[in-house]
Amino acid sequence: MLVILPASLMAQDPRAMLHNDGGVWLNTNPAPSSSAIFVHDLIRTQKDNTGKIDAAGTTVTVEPETIVQYEGDELFLDHGHLQVNTWQGMKVRVDCLTVIPPPHEWARYDVIDVDGKVLVLAYQNDVKIHYRGTAAWRSKHAEFSDVTVYQGGQATREERCGAAAQTVAARGPLLSSPWVKVAGIAAVGLICLGLCRIDSPVPVSPSQP
Repeated sequence: MLVILPASLMAQDPRAMLHNDGGVWLNTNPAPSSSAIFVHDLIRTQKDNTGKIDAAGTTVTVEPETIVQYEGDELFLDHGHLQVNTWQGMKVRVDCLTVIPPPHEWARYDVIDVDGKVLVLAYQNDVKIHYRGTAAWRSKHAEFSDVTVYQGGQATREERCGAAAQTVAARGPLLSSPWVKVAGIAAVGLICLGLCRIDSPVPVSPSQP
């Protein structure tokens, strides 16, 4: 028991705590004033309400009208505003970009995702905006290259870079496009219909030999 019990308690140990004064939802239910949160838990704040995530070496303020998913060493921001104060290098991901603070150094930064734009503000220490994807792809798209936001500065980026990357990667010869194929099939059908009408035999009167 002395060996099994501590192991079982460690398995149930929460990764972080969520604190709030109301108006905050945890997954599909209203969150209590203090609640343990685990990986993949979803947090949503209503208008005029905030929440606070306390993890090891990290405190995050979840501003009003924000939707964020807790992922252990990073937060997946769907929409809204996060204020991050971290020693453990807590990252924030928005679509294909990730805001990365330096590890084992205090960093304080904000990430705001509203109306398709991501605004990153660095208050203490520098943070990096990193884009997923191959280096070759990023080298062809300067707008999606990694950038450092220096202390006291800010940077704005498009939110939907992942969709743009997918579109570019999926491009091929024009004739291989499914829309072109559909248009071609429709054109063939119209041509066939016209030819069929032209080639149809003219009815012969029964009185003719």
